Amino acid sequence: MNKKIQLQDLGNRDYKSTWEYQEELFKDIVDLKIKNRREELDLPTPNYLIFVEHPHVYTLGKSGDLENLLLNEKQLEAKGATFYKINRGGDITYHGPGQIVGYPILDLENFFTDIHKYLRFLEEAIILTLAEYGLESGRSEGETGVWLGVGTPFARKICAMGVRASRWVTMHGFALNVNVDLGYFDNIIPCGIRGKSVTSLQVELGVEKVDEEEVKAKIQKHLAELFEAELV
Repeated sequence: MNKKIQLQDLGNRDYKSTWEYQEELFKDIVDLKIKNRREELDLPTPNYLIFVEHPHVYTLGKSGDLENLLLNEKQLEAKGATFYKINRGGDITYHGPGQIVGYPILDLENFFTDIHKYLRFLEEAIILTLAEYGLESGRSEGETGVWLGVGTPFARKICAMGVRASRWVTMHGFALNVNVDLGYFDNIIPCGIRGKSVTSLQVELGVEKVDEEEVKAKIQKHLAELFEAELV
């Protein structure tokens, strides 16, 4: 059982090439697990946590509704944005500069075999990170991700989540709005949820810019504690 998680920060990177890279790591872990079972081996499977920032892009989950994208091809081009239909759960979301995207590619058999617990741990890492900035956030029943003002007319989403898992190996992950241009969310019905707004750490704190490296360090710390893992 390998509880070490290899940390990689890809900086600003195109969505498609990052997705392909995730798929490579994911496949390597799954192939190793199959080899272990078939040949009765016990080779340790690796775990990864990838941080990345994407250029403007909209992604639609496998159960999502294309009507939640409010732009046509020409309008997307005018906004310098791309669009991909992908193999995670969830509906439509936006990624762009000023947003911290985290892709944990973990073999959950190294930790626990419970996908709901996994999602709750991802949410909890963000909730604990936001608490360090004096913000009280939480979960909204029936909706993944992390919200502020839950149960009030001012509920607003600050972190979106969507994952895929097969043979207990995960990919995709979370997107925390830090210094992101929230105007890009006006072009979609985020996560297919009408009538609820989106916010960012920058807006909530009322500052010009939040230190993204500091936020990443806090997320890493909380993930390591929750998963009882060592980030290397």
